[in-house]
Amino acid sequence: MPMLPNRQHINCLSKWGMLYLLCSVNVTLADTLPAATGGQAPTSFEELWADFDPEFEPLDVEVLHSWEQDGVDLKVVRFRVGVFKGQESKIAAVYGVPKQGTNLPGLVQIHGGGQYAHHLPCLLNAKRGYATLSIAWAGRISAPDYRVGPDEVQLFWNDDVDHPDYRPTTDWGAVDGYHAPTRNQGNSFPNVRPDSWTIDRVDSPRNSGWFLCAMAARRALTFLQQQEQVDPDRLGVYGHSMGGKLTVMVASDPRVKAAAPSCGGISDRDNDHPIFRSTLGDNTSLKHIDCPIIFLSPANDFHGRIGDLPKAIQEIQSEQWRVTCSPHHNHQDTPPFEVASMLWFDQHLQHRFAWPQSPTTSLVMNTNDGVPVVHVDADDSLPIRSVDVYYTRQGKEHETSADRDHTVHRYWFHAPAATDGQQWHAELPQPSDDGPLWVFANVTYDLPHSVTGAGYYYREYTTDRFNVSSLMLSVSKSRLVAAGVRPSLHPTRLLEDFGGDWQKRWFTYQPDHWARRTNQVYASIYHAPPNARLTVDVQTQRPNTLVLAIDEYAASVELQGSSGWQTVVVDVNDFRDLAGDSLTDWRGIHQLMLTDTLRLKPSRGSDLNSRTIGQRWSGPDPKFRDLRWIAVDPEKDHSATSDSP
Repeated sequence: MPMLPNRQHINCLSKWGMLYLLCSVNVTLADTLPAATGGQAPTSFEELWADFDPEFEPLDVEVLHSWEQDGVDLKVVRFRVGVFKGQESKIAAVYGVPKQGTNLPGLVQIHGGGQYAHHLPCLLNAKRGYATLSIAWAGRISAPDYRVGPDEVQLFWNDDVDHPDYRPTTDWGAVDGYHAPTRNQGNSFPNVRPDSWTIDRVDSPRNSGWFLCAMAARRALTFLQQQEQVDPDRLGVYGHSMGGKLTVMVASDPRVKAAAPSCGGISDRDNDHPIFRSTLGDNTSLKHIDCPIIFLSPANDFHGRIGDLPKAIQEIQSEQWRVTCSPHHNHQDTPPFEVASMLWFDQHLQHRFAWPQSPTTSLVMNTNDGVPVVHVDADDSLPIRSVDVYYTRQGKEHETSADRDHTVHRYWFHAPAATDGQQWHAELPQPSDDGPLWVFANVTYDLPHSVTGAGYYYREYTTDRFNVSSLMLSVSKSRLVAAGVRPSLHPTRLLEDFGGDWQKRWFTYQPDHWARRTNQVYASIYHAPPNARLTVDVQTQRPNTLVLAIDEYAASVELQGSSGWQTVVVDVNDFRDLAGDSLTDWRGIHQLMLTDTLRLKPSRGSDLNSRTIGQRWSGPDPKFRDLRWIAVDPEKDHSATSDSP
């Protein structure tokens, strides 16, 4: 929204959606932060936050929308973050509290990049006895009768108050804390350089959107403190992705009594600018955290890399920590992992749940057969459903954001653990890869009662189980060789026999549907031989379409309804992308998926329209067996049984 220097602008409305009167009140406002003196910007965490008191300025709360739902009072509110360059910055948020609630713990929920402040966590958390504030640092809001998407944010920037979709939202004023998109071309959160929209005229961490949004989240704590229904001494913060990093930044605030970052807050360590690294790097924030904290870190996440998790645990000052790491997942999770946030708050803010202790692992490498064995000590204070060990040789000692493609596709071997009544044990047969051995254990527990909540992307879930992970162990190849560890996994054409715990070698983000995907094809022992074709046996009681996908390519196969097995055979050229171009080589593939329907999406900037391959499955779920590569004589004619998209 256009703003004039040294003016405070207040949106006055007589009836929502009908009339907006923009009022200007001449008020001279003092800046929240003093100007950088002598061209000297903050160069440490302490200097960065020394001049900011999140409780000093008035909030000037506006209620933009309110409603009641399922016994919960919900509001869209907006309040002051601060004054920068003579203009007020205000953040919008969704606030939810149970009716007649008193002395409640309060939660600040922080969305990720491209996401929204959302009413659903506020609603569902209220049903579990929490007051929740979901902040819209990027300006986007999702609530009944109050939706602010990218188009509505643009309406707000354009001050188009007469448009029927106009909604007041976050107003950063003279600075720019927006994201996806930012308001000013060239603005980016990792950037500390000065510009017309930044606080300082020199390279400074106060010029970064990270600092602005962290200030807003700390002001959100102040908002909760001032609500009559909230116990100001029981505040927590959680967020996903960019919200995970912001959670780590805010968790150093002494008012935070529990924190739960997911997919962020551990890996932002390699920024090119030394001032950024010394003030806004994740390690600088982690070193100032002394509250109980749980890290939700999927094993293949690109943004919060599991290889950085042991460092993060060493850096925090708190002895009360847990980690939960889903195998194979990247930036998404399933309910047994997503529920960790709420259970963490249940223990530390409501004192109604007791987390089992973290499982610990020890590795024995000098065995007679050269196969390492991992021993797992698992707390049995709650019923244990399973203990599973995951390991890979595709880790990197100094993994960075430049390794993203490798990070998200690394394959984790699954080793089921057996117990002798005291410990759990699993053998870890090794491939001949050159990377270090990374290994962690997952302990799945039954919950005393099912828990319902809102997931990372606000999907409502209910789960009767949860997971606690051990901290990942890392052993270099040189140590493995010195201990006598020998490769015992050799190249094979068999990808999957679909027996036993096969689904733990595969993964899905929608566990209620039978479709599964795997990164096995990225592991060296599963690479396709030259001139290979892919085959799998399928059993389906009704006619259906099976879709096989490799990365952004897909092939579809028509199946007959039958009680018997049907063999599907596909060639590399049967896999086609959205543009209709064929996959030309099995080399370099990352991920394989079996499904009934797949939406092929255009890349960013493409003028192609997305297209759906396949259709909803009819009848009982299919059964599979014998997924493998078969070698083909290139001199002989061959044709697949597939119908390429």
